[in-house]
Amino acid sequence: MTQQKMFNLEQSPLLTDLYELTMLQTYYEHGMTGESVFELFMRKTPNRHFFVAAGMETAADWLENLQFKPHELDWMKQTGLFSQAFIDQMATFRFTGDMNAISEGEIAFPEEPLIQIIAPLPEAQFIESRLMNIIHYQTLIASKAARCQLAAQGTPIVDFGMRRAHGGEAGLWAARSCYLAGFTSTATCLGSARYNIPPAGTMAHAFILAHDNEDQAFERFARSHPDNVVLLIDTYNVERGARRVVELAPRLAADGITIHGVRIDSGNLAANARKARQILDAGGLTDTRIIVSGGLDEHRIAELIADGAPIDGIGVGSNVDTSADAPFLDSAYKLHYFNGKPRGKHAEGKTDLPGQKQIFRRKNAHGYLEEDLIALSHEIHDGEALIAPLMRNGKVIPEHSTELTLDAARNRCATAIQGLPKFLQTLKSQSTVYPVKLSGELQKMQAELKERATAD
Repeated sequence: MTQQKMFNLEQSPLLTDLYELTMLQTYYEHGMTGESVFELFMRKTPNRHFFVAAGMETAADWLENLQFKPHELDWMKQTGLFSQAFIDQMATFRFTGDMNAISEGEIAFPEEPLIQIIAPLPEAQFIESRLMNIIHYQTLIASKAARCQLAAQGTPIVDFGMRRAHGGEAGLWAARSCYLAGFTSTATCLGSARYNIPPAGTMAHAFILAHDNEDQAFERFARSHPDNVVLLIDTYNVERGARRVVELAPRLAADGITIHGVRIDSGNLAANARKARQILDAGGLTDTRIIVSGGLDEHRIAELIADGAPIDGIGVGSNVDTSADAPFLDSAYKLHYFNGKPRGKHAEGKTDLPGQKQIFRRKNAHGYLEEDLIALSHEIHDGEALIAPLMRNGKVIPEHSTELTLDAARNRCATAIQGLPKFLQTLKSQSTVYPVKLSGELQKMQAELKERATAD
């Protein structure tokens, strides 16, 4: 087995930052193994009015299977950075703590804990980098995809973005996150196979170019895939491509084959869709769908919908799978409680909310989100408590396992998006901010900690 194959990307505990391990050795050497509470949250991010919490199922699976294998311990020894006693200790390292979280697919706002880890300090500390990697990326893409869903106003959207995602794992997680946010299908085969997402795809321009003419390419593809006839008509000229589809349709119909759709991937999509629709309708293909793709994001989708473009499906890729307008969220994973004391960072511009917390969400009489309150976990307030147990003693709570499924998260997300206030459903910049307040007890704790920290 090669060195590369020995180290599994998804499960290796070495997919982390070096300082996680260096800190752990010191913690163990000084007996710093008491219970701690870490919380993962997002700070305010430009161009995002809300976040869609995602990645909880992936995170729980990783935590349940976390362990060091012999070759990973050998790497630690080869670095010369760690004591043999520490390496021996890591041979039996497991995550034995608890995880509380906002339900996957739920809407969240800046400073609200998405994940809460309660575990011995070394365990809670070590999982930081990979846990952030999992939750951050999937939340990033789900939040972008949700904006596309709002813009599309019910027009089906397909994930086409794997080829330009930042790596294979990113492509898989993007397929999952987009489906969670409401996309109907994915062109990523492994995403479909792994997450049971409906597959969708047509053909590339190369397929048309490989043939001597469009007619031949269209007919060969249709007869090869009689149940999935969606033809790419913009390789040369959209109008000519649409006419050739009309000419081909009777020959295929004689053999019981229906042309389900055409795809346009370039040019003025609205104008080209109108031309194609006119030609298809005149040729009797009124049920043939028009799918558009090519550099689309929520803003261009909104323009197409506002323009009344006759489109029946949308393919999105690079702009969504990379979240191009906001390629990262300002995520953080911070220690907020240790050894019976609340903890919190008080650096300039990055003050944390200390203590173990709960979020209480209030809705109005029509079911729309009205206000969130971040409070300490022992407090009781009006509204729905959003942070709930998912893991206990290192294992997913059996009765909660169905809540972690992708289908459950997808349904939850659809309901959550419908409950957004109207001002959060718009893509435009605005001065109105969704109210997230702090309880009196939390404000008092934060002020006391800050006073002590700045008094030194």
